[in-house]
Amino acid sequence: MTSTDPICAHSIATTDFVAASDAAPTHTLVLPGVHCASCIRTVEEVLSRQPGIHSARVNLTRRRAVVFGVPGADPGPWIRALAAAGIEAHEATKNSSDMDNGKALVLPLGVAGFAMMNVMLLSIAVWSGASDSTRDFLHWISAAIALPATVYAAQPFFRHAWSALSVGRLNIDVPISLAIILASAMSLYEVANGGEHAWFDAALALTFFLLAGRALDQRMRRSARSAAADLAVIEPARAIRIEDGAKKSRPLGQLRVGDTLWLAAGTRVPVDAVLDDGNVDVDRSAITGESDPLALTGGDTLTAGDIVLTGPVTATATAVGEDTTLRRMTRLVATAENARSRYSGLADRAAAIYTPTVHIVAATAFLGWLLATGDVRVALNVAIATLIITCPCALGLAVPAVAVVATSRLYRNGLLVKSETALERLAGVDTVVFDKTGTLTRRVLRVPANMPGTDRRVLRTLVASSDHPLSRSLLDALAKTAPADVSNVRETAGSGVEGTWNGTSVRFGRGDWAGGSSDTAFAVGGRIYEISSTEDLLPDAKKSIDSLKSNGLEVCLLTGDTGARARQVAARLGVDRSWSEVSPEGKSAILQELREDGCSVVMVGDGLNDTAALAAADASIAPGSALDASRNAADVVIVSGRLPGVAEAIGTARLAKRRILQNFGVAAVYNAIAVPLAIAGIATPLMAAIAMSTSSLVVILNAGRGRRL
Repeated sequence: MTSTDPICAHSIATTDFVAASDAAPTHTLVLPGVHCASCIRTVEEVLSRQPGIHSARVNLTRRRAVVFGVPGADPGPWIRALAAAGIEAHEATKNSSDMDNGKALVLPLGVAGFAMMNVMLLSIAVWSGASDSTRDFLHWISAAIALPATVYAAQPFFRHAWSALSVGRLNIDVPISLAIILASAMSLYEVANGGEHAWFDAALALTFFLLAGRALDQRMRRSARSAAADLAVIEPARAIRIEDGAKKSRPLGQLRVGDTLWLAAGTRVPVDAVLDDGNVDVDRSAITGESDPLALTGGDTLTAGDIVLTGPVTATATAVGEDTTLRRMTRLVATAENARSRYSGLADRAAAIYTPTVHIVAATAFLGWLLATGDVRVALNVAIATLIITCPCALGLAVPAVAVVATSRLYRNGLLVKSETALERLAGVDTVVFDKTGTLTRRVLRVPANMPGTDRRVLRTLVASSDHPLSRSLLDALAKTAPADVSNVRETAGSGVEGTWNGTSVRFGRGDWAGGSSDTAFAVGGRIYEISSTEDLLPDAKKSIDSLKSNGLEVCLLTGDTGARARQVAARLGVDRSWSEVSPEGKSAILQELREDGCSVVMVGDGLNDTAALAAADASIAPGSALDASRNAADVVIVSGRLPGVAEAIGTARLAKRRILQNFGVAAVYNAIAVPLAIAGIATPLMAAIAMSTSSLVVILNAGRGRRL
C-alpha cells in the first residue's frame, strides 16, 4: 500500500526510537577517586591524548569514564597514563559498582565526629577558666585524641591531595589537606610551648563537616540517580527459552536472534521480540512513560523492558545484546547525562584557576598579617581559615547536579535528551516551528459505510497483518470486529496485503494493485471498496500549542502540504504564522531566515523531509514515531508520543538554566562574603569549615528542587 505522503511510505515501530547505528562505548573505566571538575578535566585530557582513543567522557555521578576507541584495545596503557596523572582507574566489569556508595566515608565520619565531641568537651573546660598546668594537661589529652583521629579520618583528602601533588597537579583536596595539617600542627606547637589556645577541635570539625558534606553529596547523587542506571536495572538477568519443546532458564547473554521465548504473566521482556500468536496486554511505561496497558496481537513487536500483564505467551527474539531497544536507549541516556554545556565549561575553567588562586590568597593573607602584627600564630590562623573557606566545592557542583536532575526528570516523563548541549539551547528558544503531517496531524483511513459485516471481518484480518502506519487507523476502527479466517496472508512491500478467503483472493492496499481507482482500495469476492482518508488532529495537539503560547513562545506551522490544508490546520490550532508547499530544502531556508531575523528556533518534526530543518534549527525535537533520520537529527525524542512534551522539554530546560545560574550566584555571593571575612581574621577555622560545607549543600539542594516540579 502506498500514499502520496512520503512519511507514510515507511513502516515505523513507535518504540524503535534509537537508531541501530548509534555507537556504543568500546571501554568503560571506573574512577573511584574523582569528585570534582578538576578531576573530570584531567581524566578527559589524559585519555584524549592516548593512542587508540577517539574520545572519552567522564560521568561524575557514576564515577566512570566511557571511552570511544578501538574495539578490543588493551586499556592498560590508558590506566597507567591516568595513574601517572594522579588518577586511580581500572577497567569496569559486570560486578563493578556504578558509583561510590559512600560506605567508605562512614567510619572516618564517625571517628571524626566522636573525637570532635570529646575534644570540644575538653575545650569547654579550658574556656571555663582552666589555666596553667590544668590547661596544659587538658590540651595534651586533646592532642592525644585529635591527632590520631585526624590522621585517620582525613585520609580521603590526604590521598587525593598527594595523588595530585605527586604529579605536579593541584585539586581541591590540596588546600583542604593543607588547612587540616596546618591547624593540627599549629595546635600541637601551641601545646608544646604552653600556649593558651589550641585548635584541635577546629581541625576535627573541619574534617567532620567536609566528610559530612561529601557523604551527603554522594547520597544526593544517588537519589538523583542516573536514568541510564534505571534502565540497566530493569533488564532481567535470565530468560525462559523453549528448547526441543522444554522450557529452559538461560542467562541473557546466551540468547540469540530467532530463539523462542516463553513469557509468563508479570515477566519483564528480556530482548526485542515478535509475539508469535494470541493476544497480550503489556506495560510499556519503562520505555514510553505511558501507564496505560498496550494491547498486542500476533506479529506485533515486544520491546525489551516491557512487562507482560497477561500470559503466558511465546515470542521470537529479533534483537539481543547491545542491539535491543533497551540497551541502545541506555547508551543514549548515558551520553545525555554526560552532557557538559557551555556552563559546565565555565565551571571547569573557573575551578582550574580557582585552586592556585586560593593558595595565592592564603599566602598573601599570611604575609600581610605577619607584616602587620609580627605574630606568626595569628598569620597562620588567618591563612588556615582562608584555605578552608575558599574551597571551590560549590562551584564544581553547580552544573553536574542540575544536569543529572533535569535529564532524569525529562526521561521519567517520556523525553529522551540525546544532545549534550540540548538543555542549554532549548532554554534560549523563543519560536517553535511544527511540521504538520505526522507531527500535529495523522491521516486516518475510513471504513466505507456500505461495507457488510462479513467483508469487514476480512478487512480486519488483512489490516491486522499490515505494518503500514495507515493500516493501524483502520485497525482501530475495526477493533470490535471479529477477524475472518483468511489463509496465506502475506504483505507485498509497496503494494499491500493479500490472502485467500473462501477460496478467493482478497487484497487491501494500493488502489491500482487492488483493482480500485483511488489511492487505497479493498477487493473481496469481486467487490471493490474505495477507502477514503481524512486528516485528524492528534488528540493533544491543541493542548500542546496552547501551552507553548501561554509561555510566551511563538508557534509556527511549516509543511509541504497544500495551502488550503495548512490554513485549515493552522486555524484549528490557533497558529497565526504558517508556510505551505515547502520543499525539504525550503524548510531549512525558512528556519535560517527566522534565525537571521533574531529568532531562536526549535523545530519539531518526524519525516524524512524534516531532517534538514531539524539540523538547521537552534534545537530540535522529534516524536518517538519519527523516521530514523529524524530521530538521529533531533536533540530530544518524545518517546511517550505526547505532544505536550515539547512544552515540558522547553520548560525543564529553562528551569535547569535558572538553577545553574542560581548555583553560580550562590558560589559567587558566598566567596564575596566569606573571603574578606577570612582575610580580615574574623572567621575562625571552625567557622570556615561550617561555611564551606553549607555552601556545597545549598548548591546540591537547589539543584534537587527541580525533581519536585
